[in-house]
Amino acid sequence: MVETLTLYRPVGLKEAQLVREVDGRGFPPRLPDQPFFYPVMNVDYARQIARDWNAPDAGSGHVGFVTAFDVQAPFLARYPVRTVGARLHQELWVPAEELAEFNAHLVGPIRFLEAWFGPDYQGPAIPWVPAGDPHTVARPAR
Repeated sequence: MVETLTLYRPVGLKEAQLVREVDGRGFPPRLPDQPFFYPVMNVDYARQIARDWNAPDAGSGHVGFVTAFDVQAPFLARYPVRTVGARLHQELWVPAEELAEFNAHLVGPIRFLEAWFGPDYQGPAIPWVPAGDPHTVARPAR
């Protein structure tokens, strides 16, 4: 059995929908102006981005989701952990051209842990954020 590491990724509405379309089996390819895929090392950092950046942002659909996923640890060894602010702000920089290979090393599906809705959210009802689900928390952003 291969050792895994749990990583996190904050995503907006469109990326969340694309992840759901493939049943959580991978993240969508990066856009031309996105040279890296940035998974983060801890849930608190992912929550901060989802709540403080995604939820207020029109480009994210005024919603931020916190996802968690397990990746084969030996594969991740090629990517150094980068601290991009405080000690909490640790992430990996996966080149966009390596994302398909990264997805191939996921173990199990991508899980949605939390959803943060900005005051301007007018998108669809989110069927994968059921009320009362102990594994998913829908919270209004500040």
